[in-house]
Amino acid sequence: MIKEQDVYKIGRVGKTHGVNGELQVQVSDDVFDRVDSEYLILRIDGIFVPFFMEEYRFKSDEIALVKFCDIDSSEKARELTGCDVFFERERAEADEHEMTYSELVGYTLCDASAGKEVGRIAFVDEATDNILFELEDGRLLPASEELIVEIDQAEHTIALVIPEGLLDL
Repeated sequence: MIKEQDVYKIGRVGKTHGVNGELQVQVSDDVFDRVDSEYLILRIDGIFVPFFMEEYRFKSDEIALVKFCDIDSSEKARELTGCDVFFERERAEADEHEMTYSELVGYTLCDASAGKEVGRIAFVDEATDNILFELEDGRLLPASEELIVEIDQAEHTIALVIPEGLLDL
């Protein structure tokens, strides 16, 4: 059984493409292309389910057209639209690449100055030049590379220098 802490979100299934079961997947991380993965994981009714890919191609930097095995009609494909798409952390970490922000979702954020846990990262907002970590409790913290002291992949923690008074807001 695939557990939430073992995966991280890399995108979302958009609409169908054509009549043969191909889907548009909006991706924030192309790790499945770098790692040469045979499958992606979709969350269906709260359960993580692996779907093997017949083929895929990139339509743009943010859209991949994916054909899953045994999804051979637009009707079957339509059942998967709106599902979140995930990738296994262990497989991504085995790849020799610079980590992406989306891989940090689920990591525990620690205040490097105080040495204490602040919360878990629920989302990374990369929509602007000022990238933000959104914690599970809704607080936002800057995700500037200058503030990141250490990323411990084994422990899934990030030590971050948090500007004084920011946690008091």
